[in-house]
Amino acid sequence: MTTAEHNAPIVQIQNVTKEFRRDQFVIPVLTGINLTLDQGDFMALMGPSGSGKSTLLNLVAGLDKPTTGSVIVCGTNLGQTSQGALSRWRSRHVGFIFQLYNLIPVLTAYENVELPLTLTHLNRRQRDEHVKAALEVVGLSDRMDHFPRQLSGGQEQRVSIARAIATDPTLIVADEPTGDLDAKAGNEILDIMQRLNEEFGKTIIMVTHDPNAAARAKRILHLEKGVLVDSVSNPLVTGATA
Repeated sequence: MTTAEHNAPIVQIQNVTKEFRRDQFVIPVLTGINLTLDQGDFMALMGPSGSGKSTLLNLVAGLDKPTTGSVIVCGTNLGQTSQGALSRWRSRHVGFIFQLYNLIPVLTAYENVELPLTLTHLNRRQRDEHVKAALEVVGLSDRMDHFPRQLSGGQEQRVSIARAIATDPTLIVADEPTGDLDAKAGNEILDIMQRLNEEFGKTIIMVTHDPNAAARAKRILHLEKGVLVDSVSNPLVTGATA
């Protein structure tokens, strides 16, 4: 794991709209979104269901493209990039954490974490180093040979985080990472995410409905019916004064 510098912008979203077409109908999802995210930032994205949170997350992660406007992440204009190039870009720059873990049940924790590394140019020894380092960060070095069914939900999510960071991505996107966990396990996951941000300088965007989870972030952004209604620093984290 490397510690990132904190001065380069990671995400630049300019006047973005996103629409979906269903038959002859046009469904607006995002309208006039402008957002800049600096390296080393930790942003929580909140809003009611249907407000466009996951759509915005997908745009930042290169899983979808804007209807209008520009989404520039890690210096790449994602709206002007081919699908093949986007796939390679994601494997290099983005680590994904999902609500339901998305682990492969027939693979051990070690093998699940190693899986994205098989798409890189790392040799077996280098992959082994990355996997073991990632599992150590999430506190699961003693569970690497366990299958998902042998782990608790919190442990499964820690494996998911290890998988996300094994490639040392520039950006981590997390979609309701504590949404399927009890309070204790959820807080353990949030502790790890804060450590990734503060100790390793990882840039994180986290979609959450939970105010307690959002309180761990440095900035809290709100979407309302596809419109960015406010974006504030979190004084509990940043130490800002009124």
